[in-house]
Amino acid sequence: MIQLKTMLNCIDNSGATVVECIANMKMKRHARIGDRIIVVVQKSRTLGETGPSGGAGSVTAAKVRRGDIRHAIVVRTAKKVQRPDGMVVKFDDNACALIGKNGEPIGTRINGKSLAPYWRQRSRSIAAALFFDTMNQRYRVHLLTYFYAGVVGSELRDKKWSKILSLASQHV
Repeated sequence: MIQLKTMLNCIDNSGATVVECIANMKMKRHARIGDRIIVVVQKSRTLGETGPSGGAGSVTAAKVRRGDIRHAIVVRTAKKVQRPDGMVVKFDDNACALIGKNGEPIGTRINGKSLAPYWRQRSRSIAAALFFDTMNQRYRVHLLTYFYAGVVGSELRDKKWSKILSLASQHV
C-alpha cells in the first residue's frame, strides 16, 4: 500500500531512480498495484552517463530530472496482495513506472538494478519462496525481485495497463 511520503523505486529507463509519492489519484488512503499516483523525483541518473560505446557522441539524456512532478503507475508493493484464486503475493520493494498525463509510459523499457551475481541474472526463472500457510490452508508466494529485476504484478492486466505489461520482461 502506497500512501503520502512513500519512497518508491522507479524501474523504467526514464532517468529517475527514486521517487516519492505526493498524491493518490483515486482519492483513497492507499494505492495498490495498478493505481495511478503523483510522484516527485528525489534521485535521478546523471546526464553525463555514456552509452556502451563510450564515445563522446553517446551521451544519454535523462527524460526527467530531480524535482520534477510526474504521474506514475504502481507496479510492485511490499504489502501482501491476495488474489481472487487465494494466492498471496508479496514483493521485496515498492516500485513504479512513470507515465505522461495522457497515460503513455515515459520510459521505453521496464528494468531495474539486479543485485544478484551474474549466473543468477542469466537464469530465466524467478526466484520465489513458496510457503504453505497451515492456518488458512493456502499457498503464499514471496517473490525475490532482486534476482530478476523486470518483474511487475499481473494486477496491471485487470486495470488495463497492457502497455506497461508489454514493456516488462516478466509479470507475476
